[in-house]
Amino acid sequence: MEHSGRVLLELFLMFAGGKLLAEIFEWLRQPGVLGELVAGVLLGPSLLNLVHPNELTLGIAEIGAVFLLFTVGLETKPRDLLEVGWTAVAVGVLGVVLPFLLGLWYMKFAQHSTVESIFVGAAMVATSVGITARVLADLGALSTRAARVILAAAVLDDILGLLVLAVVSSLSTGQVHYVQLLTVGAEALVFALLMIFFGSRVIGRFQPHVEKLRAQNSAFILSIILCLGLSLASVYIGMAAIVGAFLSGLALADHSERWKLHENAHPVSEFLAPFFFVILGVQVNVRTFATPGLIGMASIICILAIVGKLLGCGLGALRLGFKDALRVGVGMIPRGEVGLIVAGVGLTLHTISDAVYS
Repeated sequence: MEHSGRVLLELFLMFAGGKLLAEIFEWLRQPGVLGELVAGVLLGPSLLNLVHPNELTLGIAEIGAVFLLFTVGLETKPRDLLEVGWTAVAVGVLGVVLPFLLGLWYMKFAQHSTVESIFVGAAMVATSVGITARVLADLGALSTRAARVILAAAVLDDILGLLVLAVVSSLSTGQVHYVQLLTVGAEALVFALLMIFFGSRVIGRFQPHVEKLRAQNSAFILSIILCLGLSLASVYIGMAAIVGAFLSGLALADHSERWKLHENAHPVSEFLAPFFFVILGVQVNVRTFATPGLIGMASIICILAIVGKLLGCGLGALRLGFKDALRVGVGMIPRGEVGLIVAGVGLTLHTISDAVYS
């Protein structure tokens, strides 16, 4: 009973605190997600010490991210992504290369080891599609051309980020496994392309059978099964689970209105997604920034991370015009779960120091 009470208290504080600060931030005309992130920092171990990252809270947070990206996918039709295909490729590639080189150059300039420098560059590579998608959804901007480019480029970003992580992990052990690297990259790319090109058509074939099922909300139940199944497939391939969730929503997008999928999925996402953003804030250890020189290093890396995405992704989207290119550049700036994964791998392999991890 004591354990159950503690779990419920933490979940209550995360949800209620996140939503309260989200409301305050929206009153200030800022995205609600910022309030949820700040709530996590306040509730976390480094300040009020009321909420702690553990297997349960981290698991619920990941499910929140999965459902968030699933609902975003439901609002994004495959043809919308295909329309911005080459622009999204240019945005994704330049948005990976430039931040990586800037991170690598700065850490080498600051006289860190080559492998440590490569890990910092790798952590700066991938956009957090969860954070960007939430802000775009809050602003009602998911249907805009810039948003479609951002979402398509962010999926490509994750695939490229995965390849960069595989390379730097291999370097830290002294050798690069080229066959494994190519296999993982090919699997990730084929998986994404199959879902974008054929996912909707395959589901269309099963549409009459789905509508004959007797279970209440049968289409929604099957969509959840597909979401969790493709999220699991993404993890086995080596991508983040949220990529599979997004692709499952994408495959169902053409049928979403007929089956009222978004109408049913949105309340689930509204409940679970805040846990993801609050737990991101909870994991911030404010005290580590008291380490001499760490604030300066963090500030420079943040500036380079912002400039790298703004310039790299903005240049890739220039064919859309300056305003949309600027929107794409800004929309690709946020970092989150993939950066944390890269940093965690670096720490586990003992190739980066605690200070650099912070």
